[in-house]
Amino acid sequence: MSSTAPPVLPITSHQLSTQTTTGPTVASAVSGPESASSTNYSYFRVNYYTVVTAILAVSLLTNPFSLVVLVGLLAAWTFLYLFRPADQPVVLFGRTFSDFETLAMLSALTVFSVFLTSVGSVIISALMLGITVVCLHGAFRQPEDLFLDEQEPSQSTGFLSFLRGAAANAAVASATSGAPPRV
Repeated sequence: MSSTAPPVLPITSHQLSTQTTTGPTVASAVSGPESASSTNYSYFRVNYYTVVTAILAVSLLTNPFSLVVLVGLLAAWTFLYLFRPADQPVVLFGRTFSDFETLAMLSALTVFSVFLTSVGSVIISALMLGITVVCLHGAFRQPEDLFLDEQEPSQSTGFLSFLRGAAANAAVASATSGAPPRV
């Protein structure tokens, strides 16, 4: 039995360049929502964080078991690891646990509580719903009517940039007032 390969038709670069497309191309259809979403993200960043947080809060409030488990985890981490004095080890049933053992127990409890109960499913579902809402808004909201001022490159942008901006404004004001710097 001999196997023969199907014939290959030669295509020259001239044939490729003369082909015309009718209608929008894939690149132009995709570039619109992509540029709109990046502009919308820079303009509505705090609103997007608020929407995702609100969806997560509503999801946890409608599932009280998940909320109780997360509050219990928060209390365990807070009292057994974060606010425990360093010189006092954890003692349970007459056994003293080191910091490493305490960290290992809390980590195992967290993994068990989040991934082996419905808590992880509730959190992931809420985050995915929030991200979907944000992506839909970012893709379909037209950014032409947004009033974005061009920012100087020295200004920092981010979720808590208003905190750094106040310190920078105070430094500029003290420098322009002519007062000698404090040492």
